[in-house]
Amino acid sequence: MHDELKEETIVNKVGGQFKLSTLIQKRMVELNRPGAKPLVDLRTNDKMAIVIQEILQDKIYLDNSASVAIHSVSATEQARQAMLGDVSGDV
Repeated sequence: MHDELKEETIVNKVGGQFKLSTLIQKRMVELNRPGAKPLVDLRTNDKMAIVIQEILQDKIYLDNSASVAIHSVSATEQARQAMLGDVSGDV
């Protein structure tokens, strides 16, 4: 288990255990799609570690429709969002 999941910080950041597990599950599905790229630079292929860091670095969140949304809207991020397909870029 990842130590970050034992801390209340990440749970509070997303608004509770249910939202955290939903966000992790949905983002893991997205990262398993061909061509999907992480939004953080980590030297690991551990998708769970990647998703945890994306959450802790405020890169992703659950929007009101329970879809994964990306915080940054720079041109680079918009291109990355387009590559990810179903990820909402709304902020």
